[in-house]
Amino acid sequence: MLVIAEVSYLLERKAGVPIELRFLKDLSTGTYEAMPVEQVDWIRIAELTSTYRDLPLGAVDASVVALAERLKVTQIATLDRRHFSVVRPRHVDGFELLP
Repeated sequence: MLVIAEVSYLLERKAGVPIELRFLKDLSTGTYEAMPVEQVDWIRIAELTSTYRDLPLGAVDASVVALAERLKVTQIATLDRRHFSVVRPRHVDGFELLP
């Protein structure tokens, strides 16, 4: 869920309010599913943030990795190839980055 604020901000900044509003509408209609950060994820977020502190990874990106690990997701849609190409998740050698 942490990533929603970041995506919303970036959409507004880079694409404008109408695109941000479309994203928010899509969230409200179920086009995208917002997954909550669970208690166990916070420990992993802290571990990842510490491990990749020189990157720096940051809590939002670390939350994406923690959630992907928990759900066994291997693909991540991101424009942040620099961070996600370096991180090594527990469940797979590396993520397939989309687009």
